[in-house]
Amino acid sequence: MQLGLVGLGRMGGNMRERLRAAGHEVIGFDRNPQLSDVASLAELAEKLTGPRAVWVMVPAAVTDATIDELAGVLDEGDIIIDGGNSRFSDDGPRAERLAGRGIGYLDVGVSGGIWGRENGYALMVGGAEEHVERLMPVFDALKPAGEFGFVHAGPVGAGHYAKMVHNGIEYGLMHAYAEGYELLAASELVTNVPGVFRSWREGSVVKSWLLDLMDRALEQDPELAQLRGYAEDTGEGRWTVDEAVRLAVPMNVIAAALFARFTSRQTDSPAMKAVAALRQQFGGHAVTPADG
Repeated sequence: MQLGLVGLGRMGGNMRERLRAAGHEVIGFDRNPQLSDVASLAELAEKLTGPRAVWVMVPAAVTDATIDELAGVLDEGDIIIDGGNSRFSDDGPRAERLAGRGIGYLDVGVSGGIWGRENGYALMVGGAEEHVERLMPVFDALKPAGEFGFVHAGPVGAGHYAKMVHNGIEYGLMHAYAEGYELLAASELVTNVPGVFRSWREGSVVKSWLLDLMDRALEQDPELAQLRGYAEDTGEGRWTVDEAVRLAVPMNVIAAALFARFTSRQTDSPAMKAVAALRQQFGGHAVTPADG
């Protein structure tokens, strides 16, 4: 199958190579000319044979502008696939705008990170059945071999919604491993923390790919001394908690993991300063001066 691919960064570039290895023709465009196969979106459209399919893998902040520009050089019967981390609520209006031009739209949550080229990507797809069926050769090439790794989750928006929840779960899993690591490292008894994590990789109910990656990180840096304890969030965790509030769904673990990331960005917590001040006021407890 022939596919246009817009955005050739860490994810998009590896997806291009995986698709080409499966025998598909991929024409890629990136703002970085060293990565791009063509000089513009217009040239990309010219090189594709209709009906065309173009997959967009760009940051959420520029996705709408990219899709609108792309729609201007595509024709009725073409399909645009957004595989970036867009908010699910953007998909419906986007699909309506494209439908006015006769252009189809699919939203695809993509998981797999930098390992996807080798291992395959988990794909969560939202959109019309006929559009999904048309792109199945591409989805089959991108997903891992076997029966798992792909779902048509529902209509437009369902793919990004599923990926949002996936990433919220990821926040919780990562933080559980992180808390376990901190407790093991603080223990007077455990002397081989990396070995404990490594032992869990087989035969344990907590084994997972994230655990494999934790083992890999500890092998490279057993005390994680080369890292700063600062963690960004890219939006999906916040959106997951927003939806939990909207639908009155208890989400204690994921919410706590999100707030822990906020805590990681504070060198001196204002809230804990207030706690220290209150303890001093009501109980005369000692406080640590601001200069250490």
